[in-house]
Amino acid sequence: MLSVVCIGETMAMLTPTHQVPLAEATELFYGVGGAESNVAMGLAAMGVAAHWVGRVGDDGFGTRILNDLSSHDVGVSGVERDDTRATGLYVKIPASAQSDSEESSVLYYRHGSAASAMSPAMLDNPAVATLLDQAALIHLSGITAALSPDCRALLAGILALPRNGRLVSFDVNWRGALWAQEDESILRTLANQSDVVLVGADEGIAAFGTNDEAELRAMLPDPAVIVLKNAHTSAIALMRDGGRVEVPSLSVSVLEPVGAGDAFAAGYLSGMLFGLDQRSSLRRGHLSAAATLTVPGDRGPLPSTEVLEKILACSEADWAATHVAPGRIDSPVLTGALP
Repeated sequence: MLSVVCIGETMAMLTPTHQVPLAEATELFYGVGGAESNVAMGLAAMGVAAHWVGRVGDDGFGTRILNDLSSHDVGVSGVERDDTRATGLYVKIPASAQSDSEESSVLYYRHGSAASAMSPAMLDNPAVATLLDQAALIHLSGITAALSPDCRALLAGILALPRNGRLVSFDVNWRGALWAQEDESILRTLANQSDVVLVGADEGIAAFGTNDEAELRAMLPDPAVIVLKNAHTSAIALMRDGGRVEVPSLSVSVLEPVGAGDAFAAGYLSGMLFGLDQRSSLRRGHLSAAATLTVPGDRGPLPSTEVLEKILACSEADWAATHVAPGRIDSPVLTGALP
């Protein structure tokens, strides 16, 4: 079975129930969240041997994270526990009629977290070294690069390792607050050393000063492919050899947008690992994102293998006519509305 290692920070997550402002909440939902571990869980659900590598505190939050990932068939043998630093925490504040904002917001409590102490020393951990040696793909993100100089050094160390046939993917995952006091050119260097770069059009402007396809390829000449995500419009694969493949986004009845970017990454990367061409891999990313957009959590289940194969192979016209809604997919290539 193909093996993937996703490296980054996973935190405990709290959010008020019943869509009320934080100051008025009497109950908080307790879960976990992290871009890289979301991708790992998505890949595991798609039949990939996925592992998450990171650091958590020796506390209840850290235990909850390890238990949650294990329950989703994600390997955690490379996770380090820190008895002096706490597990990071974030509070998701939902948009509500009682608030002044129409969008949800997030409060982070991650300064000095166990994950911020990730460093190149982790590469000497026998469990981590074994996972990296056996991986077909290592998945990284720009979030980790912004946590601390040691975290940046870890990513640089991973990117400097001999590839030995494996790929390294890098999701920009721009977080403006994390980069407020940091040199953003670090992101360009790390991305350019990767094989696959995923970046949203809005992230491209914030992180690189542009989302123009030609300018991005000139700025990042080394990756084999850059995947430029245009939100609700399309995703475009820009190949190093000048090739370009664009796949329109699916029509979706959106329930909750959180997690769609990580779901897209899991779908697209799984397609590459399974040997699919760029068009099919992008379609797989769109389907994975659509499934997540129609559920309240960070991850939505893919349709059955039979339904997935029919939609991946459909014509452009049938793809454009496909609609994903909570609990159903309507498409000309299906005999009816199927879950």
